[in-house]
Amino acid sequence: MSGTSMTFAQKILARRSGKCFVRPGEIVMIGPDHLLTHDNTAAIIGKIEKELDRYGVINRDLPVIVLDHVTPAAAEENARQHQRIREFVRRFQLPHFFDVGEGICHQLVVEKGLALPGQVIVGSDSHTCSYGAVNAFSTGIDRTEAAALMLTGETWLKVPETIRIELTGKLRFPVSAKDLILQIIGELGADGANYRSVEFHGRVGTLSMSDRFTMANMGVEMGAKNAVFPFDEVTGQYFESIGAGLEENHPVWADSNAEYERTETFDMDRCGLVVALPHQVDRVQPVKEAAGTPVQQCLIGTCTNGRIEDLQAAARILKGKKVASTTRLLILPASRSVMREAVRTGIAGILLEAGATILPPGCGPCLGAHQGVLAPGERCISTANRNFRGRMGCKEAFIYLAGPATVAASAVTGTITDPGEVL
Repeated sequence: MSGTSMTFAQKILARRSGKCFVRPGEIVMIGPDHLLTHDNTAAIIGKIEKELDRYGVINRDLPVIVLDHVTPAAAEENARQHQRIREFVRRFQLPHFFDVGEGICHQLVVEKGLALPGQVIVGSDSHTCSYGAVNAFSTGIDRTEAAALMLTGETWLKVPETIRIELTGKLRFPVSAKDLILQIIGELGADGANYRSVEFHGRVGTLSMSDRFTMANMGVEMGAKNAVFPFDEVTGQYFESIGAGLEENHPVWADSNAEYERTETFDMDRCGLVVALPHQVDRVQPVKEAAGTPVQQCLIGTCTNGRIEDLQAAARILKGKKVASTTRLLILPASRSVMREAVRTGIAGILLEAGATILPPGCGPCLGAHQGVLAPGERCISTANRNFRGRMGCKEAFIYLAGPATVAASAVTGTITDPGEVL
C-alpha cells in the first residue's frame, strides 16, 4: 500500500483543509459549502444575537434553512419560531430558504442541487449524512457549532477511520434498500460504525438514487460520521434530471489501495424482508418472524423513504385493496415535488382510494411532533429511521421499522405482514 493512498474521507478532508495528506484521527479545519438548519434555526441564532448584530452572517450562500419539523405550526410556540426564522432570512437576505410545505430538509438539499459530488456539507441534524448518496461528505453537528459557523464559516472535524462495505448481487422487489440497510445495521450494531466513514463499494450501480439516499440516510443509525457512494452514471443521470449543472463538480473517491479499518460484504441476492423491533434499530429479524403482530398505525414516508419510488412501491401493494379497519395509514411525501409527481402519475389516487391519509410534506409524525402521535400501547410500523422509546411522541408506544412494501402490506391486514401474502 502506498503511504499516500487515502480513503474518501481522508481525501476530501485533505483537499478541503489545504493539505496533501491527512491521517485518521487528525484534526482539520474546513470551510463547508453549506450549513443546513431547520426549525432549530431559531434556537441557533438565539445563541449569537449580539454577534449577528455586530458582524452579520459571514456568507449569505452558506446557510440552507428549511421549515419542516413542525409544519404547519402546531402551536403558538412553533409559529413564533417560524416567524423569527423568516425575519432572520429577510434581514440577511439569505437565498436558500424553503418555507412550510416545500419538503423535508434532507430531500430538498439534494433535490434543489445544493449538495454536489465532492462537496462538504454540515447540518444541525443527525441525518445530514444523507447527502453521501450523491458523493458529498456530509455530517451532523450540534447547534453551538452551527451558530459559530454562521459567524466564521469554518469548523473543525476529526478525520474518521473508514469501514468498506462491499455489495454483491442485486435487490429484487419487494425487498428494498431499506431492508438492506436494516440488515447491515443489524449485523454491525447501532454503534458498530461509531465516528467512522462508511463507503459502499461493489455492485452499487444496481442501486437507484432513491436506494442510495435511504442507505446513506441511515448511516448515522450505526453511528457513522458519514456514509457515501461513488459518483457514477446513476449520479450523473440524477443531476441531469433535476437540471443541476456539474461543470464545477469534483467527485472524490477512495484510492484503490486505500487502507480500511475493516471490510464487510453483503449479498443483495440473499437480502430478505426484515423489520427492526422496538426500541432499537439493530433489533432486526425477518418479517415472517414478526408476522401477525397487530399494528394500529402505518407510516410511509419521511426523509428515509418518502420519495416517489417508495410511494410507487406502496401503491403496487395497495392497488385495489383497502386499509384494514383496525389501523390507519399515513403517507408523508418527502417534498412538494414528490407530492406533485404522485398526483400526476395517479399514485396519490391509488393510495387515497385504499384509505390512506396523505399529509403535507414534512417531518411531524416521525419525531412525534404532530400529525401522527401514538397513544400508549399502540404499535406503528414505519419506514422512518428511528424506533427508540418515545420517538413518535409516546414513551409507552412501540415502533417497528420496515420497507415501504412491508408497511403497505401491513396496512392491508392490520398486522405485520410479508408483502408476498397480499400481492
